[in-house]
Amino acid sequence: MAPAGAKKGILERLDGGEVVIGDGGFVFALEKRGYVKAGPWTPEAAAEHPEAVRQLHREFLRAGANVMQTFTFYASDDKLVNRGHTQRFTGQQINEAACNLAREVANEGDGLVAGGVSQTPSYLSCKSENDVKATFKKQLDVFVQKNVDFLIAEYFEHVEEAEWAVQVLKTTGKPVAATLCIGPGGDLNGVSPGDCAVKLVRAGAQIVGINCHFDPETCVKTVKMMKEGVEKAGLKAHYMCQPLAYHTPDCNCQGFIDLPEFPFSLEPRILTRWDMQKYAREAYNAGIRYIGGCCGFEPYHIRALAEELAPERGLLPAGSEKHGNWGSGLEMHTKPWVRARARRDYWEKLKPASGRPLCASMSNPDGWGVTKGHVDLMQQKEATSKEQLRVLFDKANKGH
Repeated sequence: MAPAGAKKGILERLDGGEVVIGDGGFVFALEKRGYVKAGPWTPEAAAEHPEAVRQLHREFLRAGANVMQTFTFYASDDKLVNRGHTQRFTGQQINEAACNLAREVANEGDGLVAGGVSQTPSYLSCKSENDVKATFKKQLDVFVQKNVDFLIAEYFEHVEEAEWAVQVLKTTGKPVAATLCIGPGGDLNGVSPGDCAVKLVRAGAQIVGINCHFDPETCVKTVKMMKEGVEKAGLKAHYMCQPLAYHTPDCNCQGFIDLPEFPFSLEPRILTRWDMQKYAREAYNAGIRYIGGCCGFEPYHIRALAEELAPERGLLPAGSEKHGNWGSGLEMHTKPWVRARARRDYWEKLKPASGRPLCASMSNPDGWGVTKGHVDLMQQKEATSKEQLRVLFDKANKGH
């Protein structure tokens, strides 16, 4: 039990049956705003442009998020020097700045701070377990120094690496969540979602689930499979879901990174706020209580989650002051045909058009089938050479 006046921790909230709203996708949101470079996807902005990161945290908090994740995705030292990437800040500088920003904004409301680690180039390049764990440990040292409220191991395609991350994070004694970026087919070694979840719980994670790579429908389905596996094994856990804000019915096992539109032409796939309300309800009905988002999620998407679950949470977010329930604000519109849209059944039944008459509704995803240990995935400090690119271009042109 938290002392009087203190914030309840993540496990206290979940143990009490509360709904916890996560935040959205910082990497994609800040890339669109001009603060993150697509390709390396590294979070130097925490140290380089703190005002941009702070403002996005504030927008997610106003939208209803209960958790401020530190902007530390891909902030491991091996990733910061990968493939010719110019390292202007050390991993420690980025992680410290990110922790400070998340805590500053969390303290403006009822927010918790979560320190996050993610998959590493070292694992893909077949470095040893000790080497990979040492990479996580360097980030963890900052999170302990900054006293984050809990820890998240997120965005892992291989459950083995996620287990290693959880084992390292558990040494702090802080609550640990672990999310994989997999679909119903399991991780890239074919380990089923249920078995993945069991491995993560046994490694020490109290919260398990899915983030990124797939749309909400697919992610909720996968978390349900994880839940079934954990319960069948006689174990207990809380469940979380932080999917993409993009429709991905045509994805294969590696998710949206295989879509030809990734990453610069995904906008036609974006979910509406009403799609998000449907996701929030489906996740809640599936027994998921930590509900947030990943790439593509903007603050209005998070607000939609909070509004849909307002009856369960007992409050609306501050951002709802500027948003009428199910479009009710349109009652004040000057045009009568727009005022006629101020109703739930209109928005729930609408099938949005793309405005692209020559575009297909589905794509043919790439399927190169490469994973840990494959020569094409071996990472390097040197910039990708023109010869290396030529080989990849030829492979793509020949259909792999």
